[in-house]
Parts: sequence; C-alpha cells; structure tokens
Amino acid sequence: MEHFWQVRRPARPVMILCAAAVLLTANGCSLLPKEEMEETLPTVNPPKLSKKPEYTVKTDTLETKVRGSGRLMATKEEDLYFTDDTNKRLKEIYVKTGDTVEQGQMIAELDVSDQETQLKQKRLQLRKDELQMIETLRKADEMSAEQLEQAKIDFELKREDMLKLEDTVTKAKLKAPFSGTVVSVYMKKGDTVKAYDAVAVVADLNQLTVAASINNQDDLKKIAVGMETIVDINGSGQHKGKVLQLPNPKQTANSQGGGFGSGPNGQQNQPDSIDNYLLVQLNEFPQGLNRGTPLSVSVILSRKENAVMIPNAALRSYSGRNYVQLIDDKGNKREVDVEIGQQTPTDVEIVKGLTPGQKVVGR
Repeated sequence: MEHFWQVRRPARPVMILCAAAVLLTANGCSLLPKEEMEETLPTVNPPKLSKKPEYTVKTDTLETKVRGSGRLMATKEEDLYFTDDTNKRLKEIYVKTGDTVEQGQMIAELDVSDQETQLKQKRLQLRKDELQMIETLRKADEMSAEQLEQAKIDFELKREDMLKLEDTVTKAKLKAPFSGTVVSVYMKKGDTVKAYDAVAVVADLNQLTVAASINNQDDLKKIAVGMETIVDINGSGQHKGKVLQLPNPKQTANSQGGGFGSGPNGQQNQPDSIDNYLLVQLNEFPQGLNRGTPLSVSVILSRKENAVMIPNAALRSYSGRNYVQLIDDKGNKREVDVEIGQQTPTDVEIVKGLTPGQKVVGR
C-alpha cells in the first residue's frame, strides 16, 4: 500500500499544472487584439452588351411627302398700309378688330396738316399762274419761241408740284378696298408709320381656305397643282384635299408667312397676301372653323403600293454601297447588298436584295 501511494502522489501536481496552462492559454487569448470582421464585397456583374434591334422586312404603301404649316385664311383678305416713304404719325384710326366695313370706308389717316396747308397755298398760286399764262399766250407774237416754251415749262413744273402734293395728301387716307371684317389692327393713334407697315387687315370671312408655307424652297419646287394633300386642322382632325394654288414665285423669303403671328399696338409688319401661300382645296370643308386656326399640310409627291420596306435604321451605307445585315433561320448574320428606291424620314424602299418576312439588324 505504501508503495502504491508513493507512485500515484505526483499525479495531482501534474493535473494542477495542466489546468493552469489551460487557464493561461485562455487568458492570453483574451488579451490579444481582436481581428476585424472580414468585409463582404458585393458581387459585380459585368454589364451586358445591348442587343441591336431586329426588324422584319415588310410590304406597305410608301408615300413621299412634303410638309408645311399654316392656318385658315379668307380667300379674300388684304393687309392695309400706307405707301408714303416719309415717316408720319397716325392721326386717327377709325376701326377696331371685329368691325364690319364697306368698300371705300375710312380705316386710318396720317397727320398731314402741314401738307394740307401747303396744298391750299399752291392751289391759289396755280390759279394766279394760270391767269398769267393766259396773258402770256396772248402776247405770244411779241415773244421768241424760246421764251414762250420756257414760260410753258415753268407753268407745268408748278402744276406737277401741286399734283404731287395732292397725291401725298390723298395717300394719307387709308380706305377699305372691299367690304368685309377688320380681323386685325396693328397700330394705334400717335404711332409713327413707315411705308408698307401693315396697319390693319380686312377679310371676307364668308369663304375660308387652307393656306400653308413650305419653308424649303427645294421641296416647294417638287409640288404641282392638283397633287393630293392631307391637312391636319387643329381641333378638327385630318382632311383630304388637293393643291389649288402655288405661292407667288416673286415672293421673298421674308414675305412668305409674314402675317403669321403678327401683333397689335404698333408692331411693324410687312404686307402680307394670300398669294404668298400654297393654297389647298379640301374635298369637304368642315363647319364651325375660324380664320386663323393653325394647321399642317402634307403634300403627297408620290405613292407606291406593296413596296418592300425596311426602317432607315436597318440600312447601312459605305462608299456608295448600300447593304443590310441579314439574319438567317439559324440566327447567323451576313451582309447582303440591296438596291434602294424611294426614301422617307422613317423608311426606305428596297427594290432588290430582300423579300418580305426576312429579318435584318438595325444599327
């Protein structure tokens, strides 16, 4: 027994030592700095390449059009203006917008008080000169031919001077050229008036027509009287018609459409005329429309039924070559040369190289 105790006695210190080591290890770990948590990064997916659009070759009616904008105008309307080159003030304006006027009725008058006074004096002076001329002719036998001719010339010059002043005074009165309605008044009493500044507009509202401006002169040259049109009138929808009249070829770029958007109260406006516009006769004129209603006009230059077409975005061109990327039944792409015909802002006709139902790739 004694021997057994001596053999097992050292086991206790060993166990204590092991326990202490474990404790030291645990305490030592707690004294070390804590490692930071590993940051979780989001998964970044590479961007997908956008797939180019695909289009199906189709057949449709292809129309080549020229477009313009305008408004409803009276078939008989006119800008009224003075033609005197000298700046004068407006003495009086006798009408307002909406007034009905008769032919010859006074519309406005310039202040020519000084000229009227001069005219009275010149008329009196001319009467004296006439009496003097009569006396001169009585004594013609006592005068040389040169003296008599000089007397006649002097008298004619004085008479022409008076007639010129009479014309100035007459032109200072602006009158209605026909019976109608005052649809616009641009000036007021006291305004300074220049030659050909529009003062007012008179129109016969019993008959309206479609008037449009084609800004591109090259497009305008393609239009002929009788061509079909589609007119989109604000608030009234689309209406079919035909070209009735082309603009006056003598018009300038500034005069075309000069009356559109004109304003009152002294705003200077160049003379406008319905002759400056492309006129369209509608197949059936809608009721209840007013002069000035805005509209757009499409003139159909050509039309082709059952044309093979693709969008412009599918046509590719390089060094005079026209081609498309064709997709076959297996999804493979290959280049195919094509021959093109008419072209619109959105579509192009394919005369040769494609058949309806095939698929092409857009750019």
